[in-house]
Amino acid sequence: MSKVEGVILDWAGTMIDYGCFAPLDVFLKSFKKHGIEVTIDEVREPMGLLKMDHIKRICEMERVMDQWQIVFGRHPNDADIQTIYQNFEAELLKSVAEYTELIPGALTLVAYLKKRQIKIGSTTGYTSKMMEIVSLKAQEQGYQPDCYFTADEAGKGRPYPNMIYKNADYLDIYPLTHFVKIGDTVVDMQEGKNAGTWTIGVVLGSSILGLTSKEVAELSEIELEHKVNRAKVALYEAGADYVVLSIGDVPAIIEKIEQR
Repeated sequence: MSKVEGVILDWAGTMIDYGCFAPLDVFLKSFKKHGIEVTIDEVREPMGLLKMDHIKRICEMERVMDQWQIVFGRHPNDADIQTIYQNFEAELLKSVAEYTELIPGALTLVAYLKKRQIKIGSTTGYTSKMMEIVSLKAQEQGYQPDCYFTADEAGKGRPYPNMIYKNADYLDIYPLTHFVKIGDTVVDMQEGKNAGTWTIGVVLGSSILGLTSKEVAELSEIELEHKVNRAKVALYEAGADYVVLSIGDVPAIIEKIEQR
């Protein structure tokens, strides 16, 4: 039986920040400052990308370009994207520490991985400056991966595999089929597939579900099932080998992968 030797965990929406809300309001406010109203769905669609790429993707959306044409008489350009990003980064650095609570089941997974001597790497859409804050707050709650790499350190962000390659090199694990990439977004799954790892998508707490734990608890069984199924479809279509309901369900899937 082949052994899983390492996992590559995402951060917001997977291990911390249930529902991935840290960047959401900042994106909305950053565009509103320029007179552009973007929707929550528009902001969530590219979630998981490097934040600069995320802003660029929003600016390329037809409805957003149409608004920009009305307000500024032209479509957004690279200078506009840079300006929005600079405002976004400054605001997120002020607030990101408030969105670092571990998601239920995260420490259960960490305990399982340590017991099995499976190394823990991680990738993120946050920059290294943001991760200095986020990683410290996670460590205070008992979560410290063996390493993490950001897109500004690796050269490219998701869906490119560069951050995973950096993890593999640091952890000295190869081939990449001995890794499992775990995340909550479409680009997490694409990142894992592009790197050649196994992939597991997580629904509860995810950006793709986009709900607080309170909102999840208040849904009827039928409503929750509908939203969960829609999230599962999106993750599978993006390349997930498996999709679990919560992060605490991952250990059983790791054992399935090893049997395969």
